[in-house]
Amino acid sequence: LTNMKPDTTTVMRNLISNIRQALPFDLPEASMCSDNCNGCTLKLLEFIDMELIDWERRLNAGEMPNFGDINRLAKTGRKIYKIAEKNGLVKSSN
Repeated sequence: LTNMKPDTTTVMRNLISNIRQALPFDLPEASMCSDNCNGCTLKLLEFIDMELIDWERRLNAGEMPNFGDINRLAKTGRKIYKIAEKNGLVKSSN
């Protein structure tokens, strides 16, 4: 038996799916903006959404992401999640 690891395209598609599930893309704009904002969640969600759409397009065109690409997107997703968490828009992971 060989222990096959997924290719980078599969890993990137899974990462994109996980980010889409974890972040509150479906929240109304009004509920994202409060008095105690720690970074503009709305702008950050727009940014990460553009990144995800770009990677989906690139993957569909046959581009193979490298580990650096995956790591950068994961890092960006984690940072934006933490800001959304500070702003009370996602449940705390603790």
